[in-house]
Amino acid sequence: MAEYQRSHTCGELRAQHVGQSVTLCGWVDVRRDHGGLVFIDLRDRYGVTQVKFVPALGREMFETATKLGREFVIAVRGQVEARPEGNRNPKLPTGAVEVVAARVHLLNESALPPFEINNVAEETASEDLRLKYRYLDLRRPAMQQTLILRHRLNKIIHRYFDRLGFIEIETPMLGKSTPEGARDYLVPSRVHHGMWYALPQSPQLYKQIMMVAGYDKYYQIARCLRDEDLRANRQPEFTQLDMEMSFVDCEDVFQVIEGLTQEVFGELIGVNVPMPFPRLTYAEAMLKYGSDKPDLRFGLEIVELSEWAARTEFKVFRSILDAKGCVRGLCATGAAEQFSRKGIDQLEEVAKRYGAKGLAWAKVEAAKLNSPIEKFIPPEVQSALRERMGAKAGDLLLFVADQEETVCAALGAVRSHLGAHLKLFGPRSFHFAWVIDFPLLMWDAEENRWVANHHPFTSPMDEDIPLLTSQPEKARAKAYDMVINGDECGGGSIRIHRPDVQQQIFHLLGIPAESAMKRFGFLLEALKYGAPPHGGIALGLDRWIMMLAGLNNIRDCIAFPKTQKAMDLMTGAPSPVDAKQLKELGLPTQPAPTEG
Repeated sequence: MAEYQRSHTCGELRAQHVGQSVTLCGWVDVRRDHGGLVFIDLRDRYGVTQVKFVPALGREMFETATKLGREFVIAVRGQVEARPEGNRNPKLPTGAVEVVAARVHLLNESALPPFEINNVAEETASEDLRLKYRYLDLRRPAMQQTLILRHRLNKIIHRYFDRLGFIEIETPMLGKSTPEGARDYLVPSRVHHGMWYALPQSPQLYKQIMMVAGYDKYYQIARCLRDEDLRANRQPEFTQLDMEMSFVDCEDVFQVIEGLTQEVFGELIGVNVPMPFPRLTYAEAMLKYGSDKPDLRFGLEIVELSEWAARTEFKVFRSILDAKGCVRGLCATGAAEQFSRKGIDQLEEVAKRYGAKGLAWAKVEAAKLNSPIEKFIPPEVQSALRERMGAKAGDLLLFVADQEETVCAALGAVRSHLGAHLKLFGPRSFHFAWVIDFPLLMWDAEENRWVANHHPFTSPMDEDIPLLTSQPEKARAKAYDMVINGDECGGGSIRIHRPDVQQQIFHLLGIPAESAMKRFGFLLEALKYGAPPHGGIALGLDRWIMMLAGLNNIRDCIAFPKTQKAMDLMTGAPSPVDAKQLKELGLPTQPAPTEG
């Protein structure tokens, strides 16, 4: 092989290399037989170079070239020549030159690939097929560019945090199961039968311990695992940037992450990120956008209409208000003509998917409203509606009446649908924001108890600590989410550093002192030894890559992802194991599952 050691990559050659003797190695992307000549596009992860085979330079070599198939691996030695005028390819960086082969060496043949190794494969091959043959899918230029982008993101993160004096510290993959969120992946101990490790859902408790230990600026690009029911763009194993600092408040965390975001987006895709990011309270986000992760690339704000609805004669509105619900609406400027009755029915289906019983509507005309409910709205109340919603002729008004949670979810979904349908934002526009002042606790009616809105270690607002004993539902958290284009791309909080407050939160969550010590005793013990105020954040790097690369599928941002059923189609994981392995772990043997 040393004889055919490559001198250049397939994306490297330019006009200045003309006349040089070079050796290229790569995969046959395309072979074209042109009578007395054979042309091959030779590909590696750096690019594509055209190689020309001429019979006069070696009959045996030429015969070999005629038999080369797609994805054969070859080494070619030859001279770089300028392509004739008219035969140059301006779409390729190497398109002005070609290599005239003097020798070719077949390094390996390839079976016929199940799909083409190009970017069309994403459209023509099913995702399951691409995941089964992931090693072929990863050869596609689009996949390679995405993984290179991921590499560059990691480099920026390391450089940025090193410049700010942070220390990269790895935390364990085998830890204690402390069930407080999603289900843990459990690992049985061979040495201690009946005992189990848990794979980390996040480094949350370890990074808090690092703050107690005095490492005031910690970060890590951490692998995390959660055994939860998968939804779109969720993976059982994922990567996050984990960061924690001591002696800080929320604004300190914001400043660090905003600086990182500006550097990442500017360097990787040339997008200028203005700072500081807007801050929206949770209550404001839910009221105006129906979501705690609002897409701020467009306006289309939700308007509170309960007082107005009480003046109408529409029984649906009245009955909802009597049941302590609310009425809210959207004004889609100039959209009346874009939505037929069928189009409005489709909007109603969007609202119903999120729990709404229906979607009332009105098209604004110069003199009146065109709507099935117009007869229930007196003229003076119609005028009040126009003023309240800033509505003009040609606008489309949409209303949802229900309990507040349902109204937020349904109108938030309709708003997002309208934003995309009406093309209210560009394909590469970005809007960044912080959502703050989340409720500390949420009431779980099924379990009849309070649960942590984020996690049990989130600090309440200092001024809200007295509410924990009197009105816990009003206590706000020192928690924050980073939102980009309607996606939660990071979340964090200032943590509880006082043992008495942590115990108080456990009590509110219905975790007895004995149970708290059993599950979190190492943290509670650590907090007794001079724990500093501290806080941090975790950013979902898979989602960041998806956004930076302009992709819609998180599986295309990960080298070896799982399906929505948590299957690895390439390796066949999860799979049965030998009875001997189970016996060593002290576990009962089970018959292998039957296939079918």
